[in-house]
Amino acid sequence: MHDRQISMTLTNLTLTGQHVRLEPLTLAHADALAAASAGDPELYLWSPVPRTPSDAEKYIETALAMRDAATGVPFAVVRLADRMVIGSTRFFNIERWPWPAGHAEHNRPTPDAVEIGYTWYSPTAIRTAVNTECKLLLLTHAFEGWKVHRVCLHTDIRNQRSRSAMERLGCKFEGILRAHRMAADLIPRDSARYSITASEWPEVKTRLTERLTRS
Repeated sequence: MHDRQISMTLTNLTLTGQHVRLEPLTLAHADALAAASAGDPELYLWSPVPRTPSDAEKYIETALAMRDAATGVPFAVVRLADRMVIGSTRFFNIERWPWPAGHAEHNRPTPDAVEIGYTWYSPTAIRTAVNTECKLLLLTHAFEGWKVHRVCLHTDIRNQRSRSAMERLGCKFEGILRAHRMAADLIPRDSARYSITASEWPEVKTRLTERLTRS
């Protein structure tokens, strides 16, 4: 497996739909991210979001370090109607499996599996088509561009709104990972784990497309 080949597939990636554009996250987005998170703090009980420009710079620097290590692809979410930054999301936990020499998958230049997360939106994007289209763009790229075998999503076990949204997408619940990550409230977080496999993607894509059309 050639890390340089893989790194080339993770940079300068922009995904555009009818409502949003997912563009590479940079330090130039810091002020806009801080502005996007202004509003009801109840929305972000389970998601660490940058609330000030200084926090946003640190948030972005951490995301870019993940990108530079070829383990993440962070995006700013831009609403096309007014070109406003309305949140962020990313691919991360990018897996590269050790396929043996001679196997058809040996030295593939794209990831084998990824996770989607670090997702949050401004209050103006809640209950709109934004999340549906973001997930459709990300999942389409993962399964049809990178041809991954699995996409995982995790959320705080207490975040029922996020869990319900994942289930509506067609994600399969796999179980609870205990003390999995640090929670937004700085305690060891139990995570609800969901996934979609390549064989399930066509059905999930149909569901997402239909939801987006209705919205």
